[in-house]
Amino acid sequence: MTYQTDCTLPQEILETITEGGLDSLPELIRILVNEAMKLEREQHLGAKAYERTPERQGYANGYKPKTVKTRIGEIEFAVPQVREGDFYPAALEKGLRSERALTLALAEMYVQGVSTRRVAAITEKLCGTAVSSAQVSRAAQKLDEVLEAWRTRPLDKIEYLYLDARYEKVRIEGQIQDAAILMSVGVGEDQKRRVLGVSVSLSEAQVHWRSFLESLQNRGLNGVKMITSDDHAGLRRARQALFTGVPWQRCQFHLQQNASQYVPRKKMQAEVAADIKGIFQAPNRDQAEVYLKQVVAKYADTASDLANWLEVSIPEGLTFFDFPSGHWRRIRTSNMLERLSQEIKRRTRVIRLFPNVASCLRLVSAVLMERSEDWETGRVYLNLDAV
Repeated sequence: MTYQTDCTLPQEILETITEGGLDSLPELIRILVNEAMKLEREQHLGAKAYERTPERQGYANGYKPKTVKTRIGEIEFAVPQVREGDFYPAALEKGLRSERALTLALAEMYVQGVSTRRVAAITEKLCGTAVSSAQVSRAAQKLDEVLEAWRTRPLDKIEYLYLDARYEKVRIEGQIQDAAILMSVGVGEDQKRRVLGVSVSLSEAQVHWRSFLESLQNRGLNGVKMITSDDHAGLRRARQALFTGVPWQRCQFHLQQNASQYVPRKKMQAEVAADIKGIFQAPNRDQAEVYLKQVVAKYADTASDLANWLEVSIPEGLTFFDFPSGHWRRIRTSNMLERLSQEIKRRTRVIRLFPNVASCLRLVSAVLMERSEDWETGRVYLNLDAV
C-alpha cells in the first residue's frame, strides 16, 4: 500500500526547527538517506535483495562510499550500485541540490514521531517515489537502533556526576501526562564532559531515579567522587541507596532559587540573594560557615522561616569546598544540565504534546547525542590536575 504526499505542517514551524539546529544530526541524516537510496535501487531493479522474481531488471552490486561536504560537516553515504551500471539514486542528488528541503523533511519526521503514514509521505518527497508504511517502519527502526546503541553504550570511570530532570507533555495510555526526562552528565579521566544517559519516566519518584541510576552502574559507571544535583526527595533516596558515601553537592543555582520561597517580603530578595552569594564565594569552608552563622543570626528575628531554612539547606551547597579549588567553578552547580534542558526545550516547544514515550525519547536522545559528541570532540571542560 502506498501513500501520496501530504505535507501540511506550517512552514514557519519548520523554519523554527531548522533555525534551532535539527539539521545538525549527521548520523541520522546518513541513515535516512542511505535507506532511501536502497529503496530506489529495489524499485529500479524491480526486486528486493535476494528476491527471485521474473520482473527483475538487473542485479545489485554492493555499495560505493561517497563523502559529501555539507553545512553540518562531512557525511559519508553508502551509494548503492547495480551490476549494469545504469543507476544513480535521485535521493542523494535531491538532497545535495536542496539541503534545506531535506532538513525540513527530517525535522517534520521527528516532530510527527510515530506516524508511518506521515513519514511515508516525507520519504516520498525526498526520493520522488511512493513507499509503503512497512518500508518506512524499517527505516525508522534503523534510526532507533543508533539511538538505543548510544543510550546503552558502555561507561567507565566518571569523577564528577551531574543529575537533573525536565518535563515534557506525553500521551500515555490515552492520557496527557507530564513525563520526566531524567538526564545525567559526567566528567571522566579525559577531563571532558559527556551525556551518560537519558530516560523518559512517569515521574521523579525514587523508583524511577533508582532504575535510571542502576542502569548507569550496570553499564560500567564507577569511580564517582561527587554528585551535583538539585534536591528532590526521589533522587535523594535513590542516590543515597546506590551511591552510599559519595559526597553530594546541592546545586547552588537551585538553592538561590529555593531561598526566594522563604523571603517574607519582596523588597528583601536582593539582599538575601547577596548574602547567600557571599557565603558561596567565601575563600574556604571555614569562612563560609562563619558567614552562614552571621546571615542566620541576621534574619532570625525578621524572617525566622528563612533563617531556619538557611541553617539547614545552605551547608548542602558547600560540599565543593572539600575538593581542589581549581574544580570549584565547574562542580558547584548543575548549570550545564540547565543549559541542556533549554536546548531540548528549543527543539520540543514546537511539538507541545508527544504522541507517546517512544517519540519523546527519540527526539531528546538525538539532541543529547549530538551535544555529547560536540563535547567529546571539543575542549577540556575540567582540568582534573588543577589544585
